[in-house]
Amino acid sequence: MADECHILVVEDDPRLRERLARYLAGEGFRVTAAGDAAEARSKLRSINPDLLVLDVMMPGESGLELTESLRRDTQDLPILMLTARGAPEDRIAGFEAGADDYLGKPFEPRELVLRIRALLRRAPPPPPPEAPLAAVRIGGAEFDVERGELRDAEGPVRLTGGEAALLTALARKPNEVLSREEIAEALGMDDAGERAIDVQVVRLRRKIEADPREPRFLHTVRGRGYILKPGI
Repeated sequence: MADECHILVVEDDPRLRERLARYLAGEGFRVTAAGDAAEARSKLRSINPDLLVLDVMMPGESGLELTESLRRDTQDLPILMLTARGAPEDRIAGFEAGADDYLGKPFEPRELVLRIRALLRRAPPPPPPEAPLAAVRIGGAEFDVERGELRDAEGPVRLTGGEAALLTALARKPNEVLSREEIAEALGMDDAGERAIDVQVVRLRRKIEADPREPRFLHTVRGRGYILKPGI
């Protein structure tokens, strides 16, 4: 998988940027490096990376601001944030901005690689079961469980990797409650805490609900988890 994957590393510390690029290249990834958000934007106009490794604290536009901007532009590029600020509230801020994973500094390079691989595994559809699963109707939209694709009357609805993984997990067991532990496992964020799961749910509701504050399809089951109730 690594030989086919292109990673854009955005880190303002030149020594760390060089070490990351060298280490990831040694793991078989193609790597492009940028020193700040402006350079990253310039490179994104000419390359189509499979994943973005992004420092949060940078001069000028921060990693959080860049992530929010990319998500507003409906880009579903997987984003892994790096920061020396590893408190729970900092991780939550990263997830709220639209990041798919968050790794505090200092970190073991091997853990970074494992997290990258976990994010990249979300992109391809899961192996098909013995019988194809039917598409799930969610109001005026339809979710192809096998492909992880959501479409409404206007065409494809762009989902981030985390949103697609969450909707896939819920749609595979419609009308069944999934615990936060099961959802965390599906998202590969076991250590992120309940709040991070809730953030992903809020983001997904914005894509599938007419009024996210009064959900018709994705419901909270107090003390148990979440349930998807498909329907028209």
